[in-house]
Amino acid sequence: MTTRHMLVAGNWKMHTTSGEGAVLIQDIAQRVEEEWNEVEVAVCPPFTGLKAASTVIELDGLRISLGAQDVHWEAEGAYTGAISARMLTELRCDYVIVGHSERREFFGDTDQSVNKKVRAVFDAGMTPIMCCGEALTVREALETESFVRAQVTAGAAGLTSTEAQRLVIAYEPIWAIGTGRTPTPEAANDVCRSIRATIGAMYGPPAAMAVRVLYGGSVKPENAAMFFAEPDIDGALVGGAALKADPFADIVKAAR
Repeated sequence: MTTRHMLVAGNWKMHTTSGEGAVLIQDIAQRVEEEWNEVEVAVCPPFTGLKAASTVIELDGLRISLGAQDVHWEAEGAYTGAISARMLTELRCDYVIVGHSERREFFGDTDQSVNKKVRAVFDAGMTPIMCCGEALTVREALETESFVRAQVTAGAAGLTSTEAQRLVIAYEPIWAIGTGRTPTPEAANDVCRSIRATIGAMYGPPAAMAVRVLYGGSVKPENAAMFFAEPDIDGALVGGAALKADPFADIVKAAR
């Protein structure tokens, strides 16, 4: 049986300056040193903070992975305001979040553009954290699993078997993001199991066993351990609780 390495990633969204982010990384590192062997820790600052974050991680020898919050699928070109995967690899990014619900809602991301971003991230040697999740109307219509399966099928199309095994998928029910509301751990695990089965149907049992599926949406120290106890949840994509070192470190410790 494949043993998947737990991953706790902090999505800082549009918070922190470069200096604030560098200090936050150092504060987090001090609190999670004992967990590094058992839990992979990643931080995803805004684009403007990536250089400072990368420098702190390298100079201090921190075992913290670095991620970006989005990427454009083209390598270069006349795309004002966009950032390419090649630019992110130069900053030693390990991960890129793609398809977050806020990017879908406010910036027009679709399943098709998410797929192009996923493939661009893999082509550049990084790992995508591909987000999926349903709105409250979908949940109330009892269509969560079919909706999420369709997102995963479209977003993860056209990968190699090796890429499918490396892929990270974050299940984030939109109605739970930043609201304080969460599904039960069992309900979240049911969706994560369905995501894993979808990858298995596309790329075979080895990919299903290897793909890491995170839960996101109002994750905090008080509920993290309950989600992490579920067999198909391999960590968390953390929003608000990732902006302070103590609660984020407590979530990391819950993943041991």
